[in-house]
Amino acid sequence: MNRILELVLRSGARLAEPGEFTKRAFLGGRIDLARAEAVMDLISSGNEFARKTSAAQLEGAVSARIRELREKILYEIAFIESALDDPENYSLDGYTDKLMSVCQDLEKEMRSLLSHAEEGRILKDGIRTAIVGRPNVGKSSLLNHLAGEERAIVTDIAGTTRDTLSETVRVGGVLLHLTDTAGIRKTNDKVEQIGVDRAQKALDSADLILFVIDSSRALSSEDEEIAARIMNKMEEGKKCILLMNKTDLISGVKEEDVKTLFTSKGADCPPLLFCSLQTGEGTKELGDFISEMFHTGEIAQKNEIFISNLRHKGAVQEALDSICLVEDSINNGMSEDFFSIDLMNAYRVLGTILGEAVEDDLVEEIFSKFCMGK
Repeated sequence: MNRILELVLRSGARLAEPGEFTKRAFLGGRIDLARAEAVMDLISSGNEFARKTSAAQLEGAVSARIRELREKILYEIAFIESALDDPENYSLDGYTDKLMSVCQDLEKEMRSLLSHAEEGRILKDGIRTAIVGRPNVGKSSLLNHLAGEERAIVTDIAGTTRDTLSETVRVGGVLLHLTDTAGIRKTNDKVEQIGVDRAQKALDSADLILFVIDSSRALSSEDEEIAARIMNKMEEGKKCILLMNKTDLISGVKEEDVKTLFTSKGADCPPLLFCSLQTGEGTKELGDFISEMFHTGEIAQKNEIFISNLRHKGAVQEALDSICLVEDSINNGMSEDFFSIDLMNAYRVLGTILGEAVEDDLVEEIFSKFCMGK
């Protein structure tokens, strides 16, 4: 086959560029940009939900919803412009109340798309998961257990893990992007301190925090500090599960004491899972905990349009911001000219999802990520 290919190339043919055939279909008007991007999403889909979402986008489900929003916005723009140009035939009396109702409906639809986008991202791309805890509580053992292999070095020496270690695993049908972190504690070791700083960064970017506690030892000030950091992240909407590890040993802490780490600060205590990473006891329930916490089963069964593309999500967010500005203008009694400016911006940014009035360099960037010849 390679010899035939070489002969064809010597005869004047050339290899197709990445995404060239899909790009030609887009430039020729056969598909819009959202459907073109769905081709690459479908190729790179890593699970059944991602495949179904990409297939629906390829068939035009996302494009149809975006067009509906743009048509509603365009109608209002056209009416305002007509009324300003021909006030004798088009009256603006009482129009602000009608426009406010339309904007509120648009806002509701866009917020729904954005909320489903976050849900879809979790199922499509997986849950960013940080494993945290003080040194030598079993964080690396948890990573190894979930990965099914010895990915991290495990010793009885505190502070063995000094850098973050990542692994992607499937737990109970849910994809987890695990990050094993250094034990969070105060240290004078510069290298270990870098690891502690990176552990904090993993906390900042995580969707889910697995807080591992050694149930055979009494709680320490380090546990209290980690709990305080986690509470700050929970206020931002992040999820957390407490893993009481080493249940095969004599208990050194009461369940009530662990809950007090959070309840004494006025926060709800995350769900507790008692387990032994040494024997494997209790670890099978972790997938059920995560699935219930993120409602992954419910999300997968929803008959909703999921925006799985980060560029599309950003465009919808910008359009939503513009619609909110229209509502502010109405509430502040501003003239109709201001309505048109923000409505037009919302119409324009939603058009970038479909590829209308999109810059050439953005098109080149999108198709450069395609596989060869697709």
